[in-house]
Amino acid sequence: MSKRVTRSSKPLRLAIIGTGGISNTHLRHLAPLADRVQIVALADIKPKAMAQRIEDHKLGDVPQFTDYRKLLRQINPDAVDICTPNGLHAPVSIDSSRAGCHVLVEKPMAMNATEAKAMIAAAKKARRKLIVGFQYRYDPRTQMIRKAFDQGALGTIHFARVQALRRRGIPNWGVFGRKELQGGGPMIDIGVHALEMCHYAMGAPRPVAAMGQTFTYLGDKPSKTASRWPNWDYKTYTVEDLAVGHIRFADGAVLHIESSFAAHHQHEDLIDFQLMGSKGGASFADGTIYNDQFDHQVNVKADWLGPTDFHSHFANKMRLAVDHFLGREPNGAPGEHGLMVQQMLDAIYASADKGGREVAIKA
Repeated sequence: MSKRVTRSSKPLRLAIIGTGGISNTHLRHLAPLADRVQIVALADIKPKAMAQRIEDHKLGDVPQFTDYRKLLRQINPDAVDICTPNGLHAPVSIDSSRAGCHVLVEKPMAMNATEAKAMIAAAKKARRKLIVGFQYRYDPRTQMIRKAFDQGALGTIHFARVQALRRRGIPNWGVFGRKELQGGGPMIDIGVHALEMCHYAMGAPRPVAAMGQTFTYLGDKPSKTASRWPNWDYKTYTVEDLAVGHIRFADGAVLHIESSFAAHHQHEDLIDFQLMGSKGGASFADGTIYNDQFDHQVNVKADWLGPTDFHSHFANKMRLAVDHFLGREPNGAPGEHGLMVQQMLDAIYASADKGGREVAIKA
């Protein structure tokens, strides 16, 4: 017997924890959902950041806290939206679940798989919901490829190639260059987007081993080269410029991934993946399925996909998260998926630390 889904007719009382740059995008896409969600509080260690968000989004006299734990105790929100640096994802998520809140946490889920497991355990023990902020899986191209996989059009997936590449796109704000606060560089920051949507599109198989290499050669030095975001803090830059990895899955599939903040290649900014299966293949960037029909090699390209820009799938992420918390939609990005992605990232970095030797991934 299926479990009955409880639908709420009351607006979701949501608190934003962390009011840095990404919270701006969250609030932008929460605004059209005013009929079903109410922003009841903000928390950040920087009062000026909170004040700016309140002004930018016309939040009025919404309560502000420099200690998120006080927010949880005094406001008792239905759910929290975690927009902090990566290093705070786990403690804020665990504390929020224990306080009786549903949790939406930005990507990557945590600093490592151990933290991700603790987040899942806390949510389950508290009987609260946990969603990871993976917006690229809501892109219509990803959805089309996943449906092709589910309907057997791709057959058994043998190989996947994932790319998240910037030619010279080192962030010059936030803490993206500090490994102790972020966990890594492009692989954990933008590689995670391409990796998670590819992993989702190929049916979310269980990873069993990975190997990888990382390289730092531009970000830790001053540069006069014109770039997308100049004048980053090279003195505190401790992450990689380029990372590559190779992942094996329990079902026999293999995946190759490349991710860069800075590298000498043709792409200014690329997020892409390709799949090769026994019955067909697929390309995210082209929104195309490749197979054999009528004794010929055929490319199946959608005539109409709808919007595929960043803000369109980010809007889908926020809408579906709110509706899941309200009992209206299933969880589109459960913590278990976030954990597998985290395990893959961990193993690539661990392998790089071991000179590229393969690292086993335990279930």
